[in-house]
Amino acid sequence: MMTENEILKIARRIQAISQSGLHFAINDFDRERYEELRSLSVRLVSTICDTEPERLQNLFTNETGFQTPKVDIRSVVLKEGKILMVREKLDGRYSMPGGFADINYSPSEVAVKEVREETGLNVCFNRVLAIADTDRHGFPPLPYHFYKIVILCDLVDGVLRDSIETSEAGFFDFDNLPELSVERNTPSFLEMIRKQLESPDTYAD
Repeated sequence: MMTENEILKIARRIQAISQSGLHFAINDFDRERYEELRSLSVRLVSTICDTEPERLQNLFTNETGFQTPKVDIRSVVLKEGKILMVREKLDGRYSMPGGFADINYSPSEVAVKEVREETGLNVCFNRVLAIADTDRHGFPPLPYHFYKIVILCDLVDGVLRDSIETSEAGFFDFDNLPELSVERNTPSFLEMIRKQLESPDTYAD
């Protein structure tokens, strides 16, 4: 019997093929078949994800062209050995500051910007710690396939505050983390980051 992650990978692949097919189709017959494939991919994902089918349909039909993984950038900021975490308003749980990569911003610029916007702190780029695949590290089934770029930033100054997306922010010991927003970061993901802080190399998987 297939696992949820195996089903998810198949559904996302069907969706990607159908999206590319719709973009390059040259007749109505092909378009009709690719639309059917996309609808089937939504039905598959809805059996293993908590997301409502209607929302999945919107997620799977709001793009055109060749589909690629989404890029999510997360910032690691340390103070006295503790890691900066923010409480997400969407689920009341905690994650490292970050979000989707923005057009016309480099990854390091996004990392710095997200920390400032979500916490009020000013940081500067240090180095890339990891580039990770959300099909690994214990992430739950997600409609999209994500690559996460994890960037170490050095604290400059600022005062902690909340934001439009977050209700609070603080520094936490790796051995005593708050409840994690597992769609954004998992215990396995944080443990990988903890190990990378002691490594000179960039993790990529």
